[in-house]
Amino acid sequence: MCEQYAVIVVEGAGSPAEINLRANDIANMGFAEAVDCPVILIGDIDKGGVFAHLVGTLALLSESEQARVAGFVINRFRGDLALLQPGLDWLEQHTGKPVIGVLPYLHGLHLEAEDAVAPSPQPSPASGRGSANKLRVIAPRLPHISNHTDFDPLRLHPQVEFSFVALGESIPAADLIILPGSKSVRSDLESLRKAGWEEALLRHLRYGGKLIGVCGGLQMLGQSIHDPLGLEGEAGSSAGLGLLDFSTTLEAEKQLRNVRGTLLLEGAPVSGYEIHAGVSAGAALQYPAVQLEHGVDGALSPDGAISGDGQILATYLHGLFESKQATGALLRWAGLGEVRSHDYHARRDADIDRLADTVEQYLDKTHLRKLFSLEEKSCAN
Repeated sequence: MCEQYAVIVVEGAGSPAEINLRANDIANMGFAEAVDCPVILIGDIDKGGVFAHLVGTLALLSESEQARVAGFVINRFRGDLALLQPGLDWLEQHTGKPVIGVLPYLHGLHLEAEDAVAPSPQPSPASGRGSANKLRVIAPRLPHISNHTDFDPLRLHPQVEFSFVALGESIPAADLIILPGSKSVRSDLESLRKAGWEEALLRHLRYGGKLIGVCGGLQMLGQSIHDPLGLEGEAGSSAGLGLLDFSTTLEAEKQLRNVRGTLLLEGAPVSGYEIHAGVSAGAALQYPAVQLEHGVDGALSPDGAISGDGQILATYLHGLFESKQATGALLRWAGLGEVRSHDYHARRDADIDRLADTVEQYLDKTHLRKLFSLEEKSCAN
C-alpha cells in the first residue's frame, strides 16, 4: 500500500495504553511497533483531564513505544486558546514532545460512530403519537447492538424525532419502532422481553404503529431462532416474537456481501450490505420487502418480508435508509404525510470536508511534513 500513497495515516482503536490487551494488540502500539511508524497521541479536552490523559498514557507505554510518540494533538477545545497555553507549554516541557495543534470544538458535526451509540435527545412528552411536524421513531439500545449507524439518516432527518431507548427506561409512544441488528440475537431478545418490550410492541401494533426489523431485528420477529453451533453464545433455540411466519438458523458460514436493489414499497432504489450468520425460511418470506441484485450478473433474490396487514417490515439489508428515495418511501409508509427530500450523503460528506478543513487550519503542517518524511514508508499511526 505504501507504494501507492505518499502518506498513510492509521487510526488506532480505543486507548494505546490498555495494559490488559497489550499481548495481542494489533490496533494500536502493537501495530505501530510492527510497521515501525511514528505515533501522534490525541486527547479529547471536552471530556476533562486531557493533560492527565496524555501524560498518563505516555507513562504507561514501553520505552520503545514512548520513543515513537512524535507529539500530541488536543481535540474539541472551547474558549480562548491563550488560557490553555500555559498547559501546552508545561506538557511540552514535561514530556519533551511537541503539541502539534489544538482543534476547536465543531458544533453540530456529524461523524459516523464506531462502537458507542451517540446520545439522542429524548422524544417530546406529548401524549399523541408524533408531533404535528415530525415522525417519532425509537429503537431499543440492545446490550449487543450492532450496525447502529444504519439509523444515522433518520437521526439527521429534519422531519424525524429519533431516539435510542435504553432497556429499563420507559418506552415512549412512537409512530415507528425499529429493532436493530445484534451481535447476540437470542441474548438480546431475552433482554428485550425482561425489559417489557414484547408487550410494548404488541400494544404499538394494536394502535396502528409500524415496526421494522433489520438483520438481527428481523430474526427476532420470526417464530424461532436456532443456534445449534453456539455461534453467538450457548447452543440452543429461542422462541421469537412470533410476529412473522418464518424461523432462523445460525450457520457457520456468514453471509457478507455488498448489495443493491429495490424497496418494494414504492420501487425505491436501495443499496448496502449483508453481514449475518442467520438463514431464514418460512411462509412470510413469500412477501418480501426488498428485491436484491447479487454479483456482477445482477441475479435477483427476494429479501425480508412485509406482513399481510402492512404494519411490519423486515430485512437483512444494512443501509436501508441510505437512499433518500427509500427513506422517503419508508417515512410515508410509517405515517409522515409529506416528506421533504433529505440528502444524508451530502450532509455526511460536507461534515467530513469541514473537519478536514479544520485539521488543515489548526495543525502544524510544517511539523507534520517533517514527521511524515522521517520514515521511508511514510506511515503514521
